[in-house]
Amino acid sequence: MPAIRVSKSDAEKIKKLLKKLNLYDGKRRPKRGEDFILLPILNPEKVKKLGFEIIDVNLPLRPERQIFKNLESVLKDKFSEEELQYLRRYDIIGDIAVIQIPPEIEHRQKDIIEALLTLHPFLKVIAKRGFHEGTFRIRRYEIIWGEKRLSTVHKENGVKIKVDLERVFFNPRMKGERYRLAQRVKDGEKILLLFAGVLPYALVIAKYKNVEITAVELNDEAVKLGLENIELNKNKLKGKIEVVQGDVFEVVPKLGYFDRIISPTPRGVDALNLALSKIKSGWLHYYDFVHEKDIQKFKNRILNECIKLGKDCEVFIKKVSDFKPHVFKVCADVGVK
Repeated sequence: MPAIRVSKSDAEKIKKLLKKLNLYDGKRRPKRGEDFILLPILNPEKVKKLGFEIIDVNLPLRPERQIFKNLESVLKDKFSEEELQYLRRYDIIGDIAVIQIPPEIEHRQKDIIEALLTLHPFLKVIAKRGFHEGTFRIRRYEIIWGEKRLSTVHKENGVKIKVDLERVFFNPRMKGERYRLAQRVKDGEKILLLFAGVLPYALVIAKYKNVEITAVELNDEAVKLGLENIELNKNKLKGKIEVVQGDVFEVVPKLGYFDRIISPTPRGVDALNLALSKIKSGWLHYYDFVHEKDIQKFKNRILNECIKLGKDCEVFIKKVSDFKPHVFKVCADVGVK
């Protein structure tokens, strides 16, 4: 069956291109070598025209992919139409599945567990999602199947991220956003990362670009894991990451200026003025939670803050993910001239 051989450093970019062109065979598993990855493809003639050498190799089918695509497709013969409407999106973090099970279908928990294992046979833990609590946005979880742990190593964008869901906040749904920022960054930049967590943004950027990143994080548990993650990925990182433990509102005013600032701002926190004040010329990527009818108001607020600080800015608002009905997590890409 046809595949192409690509370097590990280029694999994510090429995979994304193939998917965009409908040339990636998602029913089969890629195969990893020491410094390369074999990507399964469709339509070898078209792929060959892109400049890739086609090789013939046995890449096995993903379990059940030829039949099932999502949780609903597995359960449609067992659940009523009404029950299917209560199914919620779930997250895979390493070998842990995290799912919300509304009260209306709690009695079908065993069926949901079996469906998750059908789709993801590598899982070792399945946990029910609770609410965020406290300063560090830590969720509460109930393990409903598997090993009694909430720590794992998550892989994304070519890096490994050690996470303990009992101690730190981590959002796997920002994988594409982290890759987007890494592609915008240029070698040689000085970057400030606020609310750095276990360093997912820093690690992905440092993998692809030769930059200097200063990452600020208050949670000492996240700092410990972040330092472990730097060590875990040390042979993959082109850039350097310095971790500073402390409150961003106390630490950042003492720092100098940066070419780019990234602020995955916690809900309810306003760090806009602080972040803008540390850029003379460059880019700020500022995240917030905004109702769809208030997006223009949010953009105007940023422009007004730029004026107050005497900066000439351009602002582009991007919806990143749904948060709740009509409310989105958004990223403001702010260019400071």
